[in-house]
Amino acid sequence: MRAPGAGGDAIRRGCLSHLQWLPVLLLAGGAFLDYSTSPHFSAEAFYTAAPMTAAALLSLRATILAGIGACAADAALLTHFGFIGDSGGRSELAAVATVSALAVVVNRLMYYSDVRLQSARRVALAAQRAILPEPPAAVGDLRIAVRYQSAVKEAQIGGDLYGVQDTPYGMRCVVGDVRGKGMEAVKAVDVALGAFREAADEEATLAGIAARLERALIREAERRSGPERTEGFVTGVLAEIPPSGDELRLINRGHPAPLLLRGGEVRAAEPPEPALPLALADPGTGEGRIHTVPFPPGTTLLLYTDGLTEARNRAGAFYDPVAGLSGRDLSGPDALLDALIHDVDRHTGGRITDDMALLAVTRGTGGA
Repeated sequence: MRAPGAGGDAIRRGCLSHLQWLPVLLLAGGAFLDYSTSPHFSAEAFYTAAPMTAAALLSLRATILAGIGACAADAALLTHFGFIGDSGGRSELAAVATVSALAVVVNRLMYYSDVRLQSARRVALAAQRAILPEPPAAVGDLRIAVRYQSAVKEAQIGGDLYGVQDTPYGMRCVVGDVRGKGMEAVKAVDVALGAFREAADEEATLAGIAARLERALIREAERRSGPERTEGFVTGVLAEIPPSGDELRLINRGHPAPLLLRGGEVRAAEPPEPALPLALADPGTGEGRIHTVPFPPGTTLLLYTDGLTEARNRAGAFYDPVAGLSGRDLSGPDALLDALIHDVDRHTGGRITDDMALLAVTRGTGGA
């Protein structure tokens, strides 16, 4: 699963590498102004800014060196102008030394805060990989790719889900979106995917899998208290590509319609009739009928959550994947998802406001 936004990270790293010279420039600029202007002009602000800037940008050693450099430069200029012995000069030098010491404390506080943040990110990434494991890159002649982009970068995981499983009935997959945020949504994701993995191998039809998911989510909702007990639900699409591979079976439970791409043409696989999301219908009603569409070689199935179609630009316009992908002949599922992530990032200016799960399956043309 590739991390999106690599281009933006490279730009940020480039900017940071240039900003690392800022403490040196502050010291040099302060000393030059102090030396070349009136004796009564003080560059104290430059001398105090240098170690504080180093504390935010550089290591402990660099922060200490910046503090020593600031004190040395201030002392040298005070001596040059004959102010080192009076109360004003001593007060100025004491202020620079105090700020330099505080800069060391700030640097340590930021370091330990960053350590805790990195630890939290590693835990979140481990949780994501446990709940949303990487699917196989290929199943028979089917090539598979997934991407998950969280609206909160540090969170890594939210209420969107995907799952892929090779079964005796063919390759089966699910993409869904849990109503709500936070840990309750993550719990529902875990429940839904656990039910899907078990049912995918045991149920002969997609309708049977949908019923199992429905029952599992209803049981989970009954354990909750408050509004989530009655309002929790999951929109989702279940897909099955049988071993013959020449058709695609779908059940859509209140979710954005999957897209089928072939030769630059994009069309939506709209369900024949609307259906309630999972956990809102009676498991015995058969809500969400199976509909079948052709899936010839060279076709790609794209399943996604509404974070894709609800991504807005500054003018408030939503991203349209049909318009964005039409006429583009992409080489496979990875290239397709990379292009989508890039398009959404460009459309929104990098301001993602909702989680986005993407799953693409391409049927090969040569049986490989």
